[in-house]
Amino acid sequence: MITARADVVGSLLRPRELLDAQQALSAGTIGRADFKAVEDRAVDFCVALQEDAGLGVVTDGEMRRLSFQSQLVQAVDGFGDWDIDAFLWGEWHGAGNVGDKTTERPAGLGVVAPMTRRRHLSAEEFTYLRARTTRTVKVTLPSPSMLANLWSPERSRDAYPTLEDFLADVTRILREEVEELVRLGCRYIQIDAPHYPLLIDPKTRAFYESQGWTVAQWLGLGLELDNELMRGIDDGVTFAFHLCRGNQGSRWLVEGGYDTIAAPIFKGIAAHRLMLEYDDERSGDFTPLSEVPDDKTVVLGLVTTKHGGLETVAEMTARIADAARHIPLDRLAISPQCGFATSIGGNALTIDEQSAKLAVVCETAERVWG
Repeated sequence: MITARADVVGSLLRPRELLDAQQALSAGTIGRADFKAVEDRAVDFCVALQEDAGLGVVTDGEMRRLSFQSQLVQAVDGFGDWDIDAFLWGEWHGAGNVGDKTTERPAGLGVVAPMTRRRHLSAEEFTYLRARTTRTVKVTLPSPSMLANLWSPERSRDAYPTLEDFLADVTRILREEVEELVRLGCRYIQIDAPHYPLLIDPKTRAFYESQGWTVAQWLGLGLELDNELMRGIDDGVTFAFHLCRGNQGSRWLVEGGYDTIAAPIFKGIAAHRLMLEYDDERSGDFTPLSEVPDDKTVVLGLVTTKHGGLETVAEMTARIADAARHIPLDRLAISPQCGFATSIGGNALTIDEQSAKLAVVCETAERVWG
C-alpha cells in the first residue's frame, strides 16, 4: 500500500506553451504530431516540478485533459457535440478579486448513443509518466456517478432509458480502465468524487435529485458503483477517494462540513486513502474524522490551491495536531486541498506559487512524520 505522507491531488497549472498549442490545434494551424510533442514537454515540466518540490507521489498534472473529468468524452464516442462548459457549469463563488460567476448547464448536454471506446482513457498518461520518473505514479479517474451530469432524461432516452442504465455502462468502462492500468503496472489510482459534498447544499443537491435519485441513493448506489471499480483488484494497488466542494478558476460551489455525509462515505467506500478538502472554514472542522474506519488513511488537504498566499509549516503542523485529536497521527497525511487547474483555465496563482505550495506540503510532512 502507498503510505506517502506528502501527496498531490492531480492537476497542475498548464504551461503557456501547452495552452497556446491547444488553441492552435483547434484552429488547425498545428498538426497532431507537433501538438503531442508540446503535450509531452508539458508533462516533463510537471514531473520535474513535483520532484523538485520533494514529492514521492507524482501525476502528469492532467496535461492531456481539458478537465479532470473530461477523459471519458475525450476517449469515448456517444456524446454528440460538447464543449468545456459541460464541466464548468454551476453557481460558482469566489473571494476577493475573483468574484462569483454563473455558467449555465449546456442545453444540449447528454449522451445520445451507446458509448463505444475509441481508446483507453488514461493508459497513455500512465505509460508516458512511468518512463519519466522513479517516483510513485498516480492516475486519477472520475467517480462513475459524478458523470450523471452527462445523462439527460430527454436526449439520452434512446441510448440509455434510465440513469441506472447509463451509469452501469460508465462503470463498465471505468472498471475496464482500472484493469488496464493495473495490467500496465499502475499501483496508485485516485477516484475523484466532488459530487458527494455537493449533496450538502440544497441548490446543488437539487440537480442530482432531479436526475432521479434521492440523497440516500446517491450515498448508497453511488458508492456501490465506486466500489465496483476497486472490487477484487490486486492487494498491491492503493485507491484514493477525493472529496471537495468544486474547484474552477479559484472558485467553489458549496460550503459546509462533512458531518452529514461522513458516516456513509467514510465507512462505505472501499478506498484506502480519503483525500479531504480542509483548506479553510468552508470545509468545517475535523470532528467528522472520528467516523473514519481504522483501516483508512486521511490525507488532509490543508494547502489551498485557490490563491497564491503561502501557508507556513508552523500553521500546517498545528492543524495536523488538531486533526489528530479525532484520528491517530499515524493515519494522517497532507496534500493540497484540490488540483491547481481542475480544468485548463487553472486557478488564480502562478506556477512559482504552485511550486512553493507543493514544497510546503513536503516540508510539513517531513517536520511531522520525519
